[in-house]
Amino acid sequence: MINVKEVKIKDLIPFEDSPFEFREDEGFTQLFDSISESGVFTPIVVCERDGRYEIVSGYRRVEACKRLNIDIIPAIIKELTREEAIVMHVDSNLQRDKVLPSEKAFGYKMKLAAMKRQGFRSDLTSNQAGRKCESAEIIASESDDSKTQVRRYIRLTFLIPEILKLVDSERIAFTPAVALSYLSSEEQYMIYKFYDEMEVTPSYSQAVELKNLSSAGNLNESVITEIMSQDKPNQQEFFKVPMERLKSVAPKIRDKDFENFVIKACEYYYRVLQRNRDRDAR
Repeated sequence: MINVKEVKIKDLIPFEDSPFEFREDEGFTQLFDSISESGVFTPIVVCERDGRYEIVSGYRRVEACKRLNIDIIPAIIKELTREEAIVMHVDSNLQRDKVLPSEKAFGYKMKLAAMKRQGFRSDLTSNQAGRKCESAEIIASESDDSKTQVRRYIRLTFLIPEILKLVDSERIAFTPAVALSYLSSEEQYMIYKFYDEMEVTPSYSQAVELKNLSSAGNLNESVITEIMSQDKPNQQEFFKVPMERLKSVAPKIRDKDFENFVIKACEYYYRVLQRNRDRDAR
């Protein structure tokens, strides 16, 4: 029988080293509204740690309660080893509607390390010739990703933070990013420098070419520039505006919300402009 207790919000602590970020997305808004109207129906899962309770599953419910000034929350207190807590934490967060590539990458890696400590094999990131890989099969069986895709996600943890952010923002596609993960940090910074100056990212074929040249020890800044300067039929164009200019006209908008703010502002301006043109044409 599941034992549900009421736990004080002030006694809760976040999960240590969690790779999953809290975001105020549509899902959280719906959750917030639901708790505001009806309270918390689904208990969170916690485990005792240093006299407090570490949140294994349910951080967004806790955050909603904090904002609603709710002092207590229903919780299932479990006795878990560190490895069991990690596996449960990763699995519960992978069920969210929106999970960033970086979150999946470090989540899978975190779960893999926990499984390795529990005695499972761990040759995920080095398997290139189809070796038996029990950990990959187990992780894949518990997610929507194949064994190969799990490996690819873990490869993203070898990317420098700047390039990984481009993957999360969909400025670099997943498969080229996997190929870039085999480059050294120095080579990746050269790629990012080119992107920062030219707003150009590599296609999959270019990323594979860069990977092969790196493996052969023939990759340098001039070679990167030559490859990245090639025309790509599906290259997305981006318009770059310094953040300080945006903050000068909208200082209360958070950095992560500026993209939507700018799009909506442009849409509004276009509608006003169109109405004025229609009025002048009468």
